[in-house]
Formats: sequence, structure tokens, C-alpha cells
Amino acid sequence: MDNNRKDFLIAMYNQLCSEIDRHIKVIWQIVGVLLSTFAVFALVEKDIIPLDLATAIINLVGALGLAIVIESNYWYNRNLVIIANIERQFLLVSDIKEIHYYFQKHRKNNSYLDMMLIQIVFIILLLISINLYHFFSQVQPHIGHENSVFSPIKSIPYFVLLVSVVFLVWFHLKRVSNYNDFKKESPGKTIGGPEIESNSDHKT
Repeated sequence: MDNNRKDFLIAMYNQLCSEIDRHIKVIWQIVGVLLSTFAVFALVEKDIIPLDLATAIINLVGALGLAIVIESNYWYNRNLVIIANIERQFLLVSDIKEIHYYFQKHRKNNSYLDMMLIQIVFIILLLISINLYHFFSQVQPHIGHENSVFSPIKSIPYFVLLVSVVFLVWFHLKRVSNYNDFKKESPGKTIGGPEIESNSDHKT
């Protein structure tokens, strides 16, 4: 391998590692953004906006946060494939035991890092809590009452939530497909026998 190619691959390797670090840091910024949306409830207490609209806004922000997690996880895994492929240009079969074995494998089906799963669970539990609060305070008291009048605005949070779930499921499946296609087209150099796929969280 000539020196120019080595220098290029090393520079590319460093850039990809930097991008992975950036995507991970973006995930933690989501928590701050999501928590800041609770300021919306201060407007509810002051009767500036109704609880129905506030809940819908929280659902939208939560969906945005989940979409960012899905996207960041895809770019993390994609960059990790490229990084492992670059490492295969330099490391030897003996390095599987002497250094690390992760460069021999690629992650399976765009699997999520544990820290990203924590973010997903946090956002989902938060959204469930808020929507349950809305349901039991705004909807459930009116169910079964003869004189109750249905207010369409009370269904807005659930409509937003339903559309968000459909979009996020589609987006997740799209990124899984994108990742598997990328890995198929760029499997990298074979090191030490056939590649073994892994779900383990490595190089985090």
C-alpha cells in the first residue's frame, strides 16, 4: 500500500471517528430540548394555551427526538462499518486476539447502542406519562356522561401521536434497510474467515 493511500485512509478514519463522537453528543442534547418543552405547561397554567395543544406540542418534540436518535444511530453504524473496513486494510488476523476482534465484525441490522436505547426509553416513557395525564384529566371524566359534548380539540394530541408513531416505524425500517444495503455493497476485506455479525456495543 503506497504512502498516499495510507495517509488518506488514516485521515478518513480520524474524520469518521470525529463524526461518530458528534452524533453521540447530539443525542444528549435532545434531553435538554425535550425537558425544556415543559415550559409549555407554564403557559397552560397561565391559560395562554390549552392542555390539549400543549400535549400535542410535547408529542411533536418527542417524535423529533426519536427521529434524531434513529438517524444518529444509523450514521454511527454506517461510519463504524467504514472504520472497520479501514482497519482491515492495516490489521492482521493475529490482531483479532492481540488488539481487538471488533474489526472482524459488523453490527447486525443497524442495532441500537445501549445509550441510544436509554434515550428512546426515556422519551417513550415521558410521552406515555404526559398522554395518560391528558387522557385521565381531559377525556376520561367525560366518558359515559349523558350531557358530555365531544370536543374535537381533545383528540389533537392522539392524532399527532398516531401520525408520529407511523412515521417513526417507517423511518426506523428505512434506516435498517439502508444500513443492510450499505453493508452488502461495501462488506470490506475478509479477515480471518467469513464475517460474523454482532449486536455488541463496541467502539463507543
